Amino acid sequence: MRLSACLPAIALMMMNAVGGFAFAYRSPPGADVVAVAFPPWWSDARVFGAISSADATVVRETAFSSLLVIKLSPVDGLSRLRQTGGWLTLDPQAVAACRKSIS
Repeated sequence: MRLSACLPAIALMMMNAVGGFAFAYRSPPGADVVAVAFPPWWSDARVFGAISSADATVVRETAFSSLLVIKLSPVDGLSRLRQTGGWLTLDPQAVAACRKSIS
């Protein structure tokens, strides 16, 4: 069997796994601290600019520069974050293992 014949099935399984993770660990309603994922190809400056534009503050970084734990603005914080480019918000405890190592 050729690998190219399996690629659609592999892609579908990966999308299912990511979707399942996102659903299982989504941020609770009314949370003021969330983990947010931005597009992975964005620069650090663009990610931090989007957070600043949403009047949010960084609580902690993770091992991935496009995944941060932030404190939302008290006024319409979640929708403002999505307008600035935030893809997905998760429960911050779900990304606790993704801590940035300090060496």
